[in-house]
Amino acid sequence: MRLILVGPPGAGKGTQAKRLVEHLGVPHISTGDMLRAAVKAGTELGKKADELMKSGQLVPDDIVIGMVRERIVEPDAQKGFMLDGFPRTRPQAEALDTALQAADVALDAVILIDVADEAIEKRITGRRCAPADGTIYHVEYDPPPPGVEVIIRADDRPEAVKERLTKYHRDTKPIIPFYESKGLLKRVDGLASPDDVTKRMLAALGI
Repeated sequence: MRLILVGPPGAGKGTQAKRLVEHLGVPHISTGDMLRAAVKAGTELGKKADELMKSGQLVPDDIVIGMVRERIVEPDAQKGFMLDGFPRTRPQAEALDTALQAADVALDAVILIDVADEAIEKRITGRRCAPADGTIYHVEYDPPPPGVEVIIRADDRPEAVKERLTKYHRDTKPIIPFYESKGLLKRVDGLASPDDVTKRMLAALGI
């Protein structure tokens, strides 16, 4: 099964991606991991990306698309894959669509983990991190044990969360109607326990 996982920041994509790839037995393709792997391997695209990143520039879409295209034809991705963190914009979605067609690869579904902004803000701003071991707690859902020192990470502060949500609505949300028009979009309510969200995702995929 070939999937793309999308959703707002704090929707639980990381947790659900891990569960889905284990259930389906397909590789989890993260563009961040892929970039690092290409740089480490010294591929042509990796060298170009490394030069750009070292000079503080963003890696252009065409290089990322090229890496995705190389990755999805590797042996472990023949039975399927889950693409996470890409595409992030409508132009990226359109370019990816063209690349997939050229590689004769068809997507089976695009899963949207849907969570309202208010719930996202409550979920993220309630997070606390224990500097000692990196454990993440939540003031309401999973409070830290007595005596455990915790901090609020910069990304979890209210102003940062609002900025991330604004960026999601501006840049990433336009990919939703693109995939909806292709009949690929599966909406899953992400406002539930991780186990329930996993069940909903599998049901949406007909598994």
